[in-house]
Amino acid sequence: MSKLLTVFGATGNQGGSVIRAVLADKALRSEFRIRGVTRDTSKPASKALEAKGVEMVKADMSSQQAAAPAVDGAHTVFLVTNFWETMDAAVELAQGKAVADASKAAGVQHIIFSSLINTTEASKGRLTHISHFDGKARIEDYIRGLTGVATTAVLPGFFMSNMLTMIRKGDDGAYAWTLPEGVTADKGQVPLFDASEDMGKFVKAAIKHYPSSAGKRIYAATDYYTPQRVVDEFASVLGVTARMQNAPQDVYKSFLPEAIAQEMMENMLLLEDPGYYAGASLKESLALLGDEKPTAWRDFVAQNKEKWL
Repeated sequence: MSKLLTVFGATGNQGGSVIRAVLADKALRSEFRIRGVTRDTSKPASKALEAKGVEMVKADMSSQQAAAPAVDGAHTVFLVTNFWETMDAAVELAQGKAVADASKAAGVQHIIFSSLINTTEASKGRLTHISHFDGKARIEDYIRGLTGVATTAVLPGFFMSNMLTMIRKGDDGAYAWTLPEGVTADKGQVPLFDASEDMGKFVKAAIKHYPSSAGKRIYAATDYYTPQRVVDEFASVLGVTARMQNAPQDVYKSFLPEAIAQEMMENMLLLEDPGYYAGASLKESLALLGDEKPTAWRDFVAQNKEKWL
């Protein structure tokens, strides 16, 4: 009998990518049946997954009891939490713990968690407001502390889709990516990642390499790009003029909603020091993909050119 893979956020970017990747893999499709978790099974996206043979269930992360139906009978669970839904790190942490506790109680063998680094620790207390990173790191620590449950963390890189709004056309017709002072064109390291296309590739690797993947951190990114390389390749693909420019930190924050201004500015400063992944190499993680390759920035720009031009 096939094993059960539960995927949280089934109709979202990351969960949806995982489901598509497993369904497209003949070996995994025969090894696993998929249960997708959503808050509304009547949505068209949910119905579309049902049509592909995915069992869709309504469940949430508000408590261990609420999460229990989603993980009942599962061998492997892919868990992604959404800080931006509430913008409350305590709520996100409670949700992650609830699913982890429900998974342990259900006898789940492998949790694959969409995590990020603890930036407060990595920056030695310099960057203390990046809650959407630190909260996930705390969830990862909690899951790893559970006995009898193997854990693999997959850390998604800097979403290429963010660039659709970050690289903007100016009144002079040139494009610019504005970063706060403290991020330099040739030193910042941006681990670019196409979440909707590639999260599934890295999670699939975690499943295929289990149990040797247990305990590991998989860094899900195509490559480290300097800001200068980002704008140079953007300009080359679209045939436009583009530049990276800096703004004083207070000016940079003034263009952001007050509630997230400090968080997002520090998120950008992270790109240079100590680094989005605190300097971790991508080599081992990319090797897990075998012949599959993640989306290159040039290809993403070409595929989305009409959204900029």
